[in-house]
Amino acid sequence: MRLFSSSRPETLAIKLDGVSYPLHLRRSKQARSIIVSADTVKRVIRLTVPTHASEHQALRFAQSKSEWLHARFAEAVPPVPLEEGSQIAFLGEPYIICWSPEFARAPQLVEDEIRLGGPAEHIESRILRWLKAQARAIYAEDLEFYCARADTGLPRLAVGDARRRWGSCSGRQSIRLSWRLVMAPPHVRRSVVAHEVAHLRHMDHSKRFYALLDQIYESDRLVADRWLKDHGRGLHMVGAERQSPPAD
Repeated sequence: MRLFSSSRPETLAIKLDGVSYPLHLRRSKQARSIIVSADTVKRVIRLTVPTHASEHQALRFAQSKSEWLHARFAEAVPPVPLEEGSQIAFLGEPYIICWSPEFARAPQLVEDEIRLGGPAEHIESRILRWLKAQARAIYAEDLEFYCARADTGLPRLAVGDARRRWGSCSGRQSIRLSWRLVMAPPHVRRSVVAHEVAHLRHMDHSKRFYALLDQIYESDRLVADRWLKDHGRGLHMVGAERQSPPAD
């Protein structure tokens, strides 16, 4: 591994097996030790550093983790572009994106294809808008179902694209869900929705919370959790920007 400055002198990069990765360093008052992580979606290395540690210590620590970092990037799922011929999932089933000037501009499911027309250079933006619109409609139905089972009021729904959490519930009776869950199998998506609905009653992960979750969710949440652990990274790579390593 080699450390070097990029074209901007304040930016560091790390070279692993001939590939350069930007190094993002962040100081934290809460951090008790140096933490290194590989962001395989954006293809950057992140260092969280306590305020008392020096930059030199942080860089030395990153260097000591070079084999681990290289392994994380090597096993990373490649980006899936939203373009003609790409395969993506919808409700857990695979579909091929098919473009033709003869198709309608709005995406349509036809057998095992997502068909759309309009300008070819706008395929990605139209597929993304379609997926997010589908997600909002489906999540709204899921929320209504689980709120009725949990005997709680219907919260506000927000659809986002958080990197680290599939869903979140605020004390203001609002639930936010990742649009990417619309690509997962229904039992996986619904487990996340049920989880956040249970938080409307219990803002913790106590025994009472899990008792309510198991009461309202109709399937095995552990199976759903395992699916997200095994395949969630792939959902994040759909439409992810393809990175080219910087020149030496």
